[in-house]
Amino acid sequence: MFENTNPENRSQTLVRVENMTKYFPITRGIIFQKEVGQIKAVDGVSFEIYKGETFSLVGESGCGKTTVGRTLLQLYRPTSGRVYFGEEELTSMHGETLRRMRRKMQMIFQDPYSSLDPRMTIGHIVSEPLEQHSTSSGKERLEMVRELLVKVGLHPYFADRYPHECSGGQRQRVGIARALALHPELIVCDEPISALDVSVQAQVVNLLRALQSEMGLTYLFIAHDLSMVRHISTRVGVMYLGRIVELAHKAEVYQNPLHPYTQALLSAVPVPDPRVEAVRKRIILKGEIPSPASPPSGCTFHTRCPIAVEDCARQSPAWREIKKGHWAACDRI
Repeated sequence: MFENTNPENRSQTLVRVENMTKYFPITRGIIFQKEVGQIKAVDGVSFEIYKGETFSLVGESGCGKTTVGRTLLQLYRPTSGRVYFGEEELTSMHGETLRRMRRKMQMIFQDPYSSLDPRMTIGHIVSEPLEQHSTSSGKERLEMVRELLVKVGLHPYFADRYPHECSGGQRQRVGIARALALHPELIVCDEPISALDVSVQAQVVNLLRALQSEMGLTYLFIAHDLSMVRHISTRVGVMYLGRIVELAHKAEVYQNPLHPYTQALLSAVPVPDPRVEAVRKRIILKGEIPSPASPPSGCTFHTRCPIAVEDCARQSPAWREIKKGHWAACDRI
């Protein structure tokens, strides 16, 4: 099932995801492995990303956010569903055709310590995409690396350093420079600040916003820090157990959350006013997140939902537009 969350912007759609699923097999046996189950990491996700926007996915750890990003880029091949980049269907592409499309889509990884090869210099790391896609000669490549380093706030002499000689914030800037090397249209930011010190997080987010404005970039921003998501996002999708349960403009999500899971998430965000914090109501969810290997029947959130009724366990909620541009999957609202 797929619904356009903003029909007025259909002509500006850069990425379209239609009912995408990604299941990982559970196997048993050492030599002759037998599939005995599946991890339903992403279970029927549909959304659009418009040109020039920052579309954010938020949710608890393990809800499938990162898998959505990697499957969208075809780093994981989807179990079912379709992904379109412009008018091109990525899920049907293979080999050299898909390789050429990768120039338009890049990723900034979560951990700046493990995503950079410790045996390569910063210059080599940033120039590697240029070498792989043969977009420039040696001298041009060196000059482009220097320009990219300056663009992300690093001195050109960092090109001769190794990753272990850089701080966490500097490494993440290197990762950003590498993602920018091929002038992509879409960048998937997979929790790009979660491994950084708080003092550095705002610097990296402000850098991403400045680069977006300067280069016309489109972001899929994956995070669980709701306060930072509010700062950088255009629209927000809230995920729970492999599904998107609410999607709207960030102002709608934060000021008028409709789904009970979204309401619970936002109630956990601290308010920097001690008087408000002392009296505001917290929503404490009962129980633990169910296993994606055996998700609950009906609405997957019903086992923890404070407003669930018996019917919630029997049928999946309809994905519907509650009001213009504000979508939610809950039959109780």
